[in-house]
Formats: sequence, structure tokens, C-alpha cells
Amino acid sequence: MDIFSYLIPLALGAVAIVLAFGIYALFRGGDFGRSYSNKLMRLRVVMQALAIAILMGAVWWRTRH
Repeated sequence: MDIFSYLIPLALGAVAIVLAFGIYALFRGGDFGRSYSNKLMRLRVVMQALAIAILMGAVWWRTRH
């Protein structure tokens, strides 16, 4: 097992958690929704980009070795 065996589930879990909080903020509305829903969805996009980078790194690493 390599580092990617731990990083991939961690990254996917982080995306799922941020997505869940973002959807919660979106549907809750009010001051909380206005303050956090857009920020959380932007964070989700960053987390997805990070998860894709980790996945691509794992593919590259495992085909190289």
C-alpha cells in the first residue's frame, strides 16, 4: 500500500462533507445561507480539483512503478 491508498478516500470524503454542508447551507437560507452557501460551494470546487489531482497522481505513480 502506498500513500495514495489513504489520500484518495480522504480527498473523496472531504469533497462529500463540504458538499453536504454546502447543500445544507443552501436549503437552510436566511443569514446563514447567504453567508456560507456560496463560500462552501467554492470550497467544494477547490476540493474536487484537489481530489482529481490526487487521483491523477495515483494513476501516474502506479503506472510508473
